[in-house]
Amino acid sequence: MEELQDKNIPLLDCPFDYLVGDASGKVLNEYGRFPCKIKCGVFAFIVRGSAKATINITQYEFHTNDFLWLEPGGFLLIHEFTEDALVYYVLFSSAFMEKHTFNRNLEMHHLLHKAPVVHLKEEASLVYQNMIKLMIDASNCEPSLLSSIKMTHVFGLLHAGYTEMQQVNNPYLTKPQDRKQEIYQAYIKLVLEHYHEWHQVANYAEAMHMTLPHLCSTVKSASGKTAGDLIVDAILTDAKAQLKITALPIKEIAINLGFDNMAFFNRFFKAHTGVTPKLYRTM
Repeated sequence: MEELQDKNIPLLDCPFDYLVGDASGKVLNEYGRFPCKIKCGVFAFIVRGSAKATINITQYEFHTNDFLWLEPGGFLLIHEFTEDALVYYVLFSSAFMEKHTFNRNLEMHHLLHKAPVVHLKEEASLVYQNMIKLMIDASNCEPSLLSSIKMTHVFGLLHAGYTEMQQVNNPYLTKPQDRKQEIYQAYIKLVLEHYHEWHQVANYAEAMHMTLPHLCSTVKSASGKTAGDLIVDAILTDAKAQLKITALPIKEIAINLGFDNMAFFNRFFKAHTGVTPKLYRTM
């Protein structure tokens, strides 16, 4: 992603319709200081090395030959890339994504939120490596051999291939889930949709037509975390992103996250991070 730095391109979005390139683990670790809300669509391919990152409120490990699709609107926090890591990426800006209509299977869209990464076998891995490397070379030509129109077809090809591989390789799709996992996944989906307005687990229990004790025990058993902790994780992730990548007043951020009283937001944030929102913004 040296190209990203040269062009001052924020990780938050891509100012061009598309961008293709490669990034080293050393450069990617520079983006790990705080969570970012990703407005663009991101295809990433781990050519070598490994990494740990949180997508929305779930932590994942990534390894050589892993292929990722990050949906626009999600949160990304990079914890660590190994120094030897190399990643090929294809970014599609939010404007590009909104402008073009891509046919998507809504059920698949929901399932991909569970596991945004798929591991490729060596043969398939080499095909995708060569494909993205070819696009990088084409992009670097003067003039570029790529165009926005051509990239609409590239998006369709990448997304279709990724979806196919998910159906074959994703354990969520090839193995039946037990009831606890189904409830947990439904809960996570609701949290990501409503954390800015529903701060109490009881809100989610009511929406899911479950008793509060049953929901709490099921989520704890399935994830190892309490249902309340997952709400806090979502709120804090968004709060940290807004504090670091926007100039919004802290009072406005508090309101955006469902806090009527800024003093209460300050106490909440400090209780879970050890610092006030104002201090966190300057760190």
